[in-house]
Amino acid sequence: MPDPTVEPLKPPEAKQLVREIIENGIFDFSGHAQEEMAKDDLEAADCLNVLRGGVYQPAEPEGMEWRYRVSTTRIVVVFAFVSAIRLRVITAWRSK
Repeated sequence: MPDPTVEPLKPPEAKQLVREIIENGIFDFSGHAQEEMAKDDLEAADCLNVLRGGVYQPAEPEGMEWRYRVSTTRIVVVFAFVSAIRLRVITAWRSK
């Protein structure tokens, strides 16, 4: 698998790596994500559920990183891989 911080992963590859990171790696939230989650009454468990079972969109470049959008019918999570063993949730919100 390519380095996810350098090259974007295809949605199925991203989903597989996210599941591995959730089980064995490091998972954290940006300050912005924490603020936005609080506004929509979301918890870390909500974001984990979306990352485990949501629909992954192709990565989009943002500055020096690739960002991935994952959604269910009710919640959207945007994250980036910090390394092959770490991901950071950038933001999350409830769909209106």
